[in-house]
Amino acid sequence: MPKVTLDRFEEELAVLIVDGRQVTRPRKDLPPEAREGDVLDLETLTVDRAATERLRDEVGQARKRAMKKTPPPGDFDL
Repeated sequence: MPKVTLDRFEEELAVLIVDGRQVTRPRKDLPPEAREGDVLDLETLTVDRAATERLRDEVGQARKRAMKKTPPPGDFDL
């Protein structure tokens, strides 16, 4: 079953990432509990909780690895 990531909402549209491409769907077609960062089944547009948690864990680990690096010189916050 194909999976997509809910990237963001733009007014009445949901922006989904499908194979690295952005695709839009009406926001009303998604389940009301869907939120940015969720993984959805493309065919049914239901939230895949297990896949969402795996993705959040991967992102969290990537952030931890990035934070261990020496920050670039300069005067700004990320």
